[in-house]
Amino acid sequence: MPSENYSAIIKRESKRLGFDFCGISQAAFLEDEASHFEKWLQQGMNGKMQYMENYFDMRLDPRILVPGAKSVISLMFNYYPEEKQNAAAPKVSKYAYGKDYHFVIKDKLKELMHAMNEQIGEIHGRAFVDSAPVLERAWAAKSGLGWIGKNAQLLRPQNGSFFFLAELIVDIELDADAPIKDYCGSCTRCIDACPTQAIVGPKIVDGSKCISYFTIELKEAMPLEMQDKLDGWMFGCDVCQDVCPWNSFSHTHTTKEMQPNPELLNMNKKDWEEITEDVFKNTFKDSPLQRAGYEGIKRNLNYF
Repeated sequence: MPSENYSAIIKRESKRLGFDFCGISQAAFLEDEASHFEKWLQQGMNGKMQYMENYFDMRLDPRILVPGAKSVISLMFNYYPEEKQNAAAPKVSKYAYGKDYHFVIKDKLKELMHAMNEQIGEIHGRAFVDSAPVLERAWAAKSGLGWIGKNAQLLRPQNGSFFFLAELIVDIELDADAPIKDYCGSCTRCIDACPTQAIVGPKIVDGSKCISYFTIELKEAMPLEMQDKLDGWMFGCDVCQDVCPWNSFSHTHTTKEMQPNPELLNMNKKDWEEITEDVFKNTFKDSPLQRAGYEGIKRNLNYF
């Protein structure tokens, strides 16, 4: 069977499993990204996220991460919610409204791999959902799913950026899709709106200044100069996406497993302040909020 038919099968099955878009690129060294990523690390823009310094070569070449790799299959999974939080509550990033996406998407990737083996033949590879040294936005852009916006998010024309990204790195040669052009134009809304001026240049986000970094990744006391700049965010931040004109095209997802936790939507500031550790762990046991943990959430509340 020709490789273009393999690609058609993969894209059809990915749609059946709930992925919104699928693109394919050749597994190769990410030459353009190498110097940018190295400079980003050298300037300390990863903050205390020292894990970003590990496996440098693997991040740039999937053939090292997955021996025998020939193709990278990139997938987009919509998470834009229909309902929003109580307006009086400390803000939580939309991706964390429901069940932890790692669980939901990893299961779908396993199903996709199974379908590929049944319909194409024996294929070897690995599935990734923001859980390994993979430059997922670079691969998604390389496969034509969108372009990297000035906020360093993957933007898709007429669809925006509220998507999870995932990959299958496989040992089968597939027809690659072509990248698309950058449609940001002269717009700088994301740069202008960032509460901490973390977007230090087009497509360059200083992670050590990002609200998501302070409220999720940082495990120690927040720097004094940032404590009054959180803009109401308790977990993550969506400002640079909310102001992006392309996200006016966002449509709500229909994935049952990703429906927002109704308790999270209805909680106000007092509810968050009074929640006990046991209730937190029980209510949000499968939630992305567990990355910050009870102590992290309580710490963040101190800055409101």
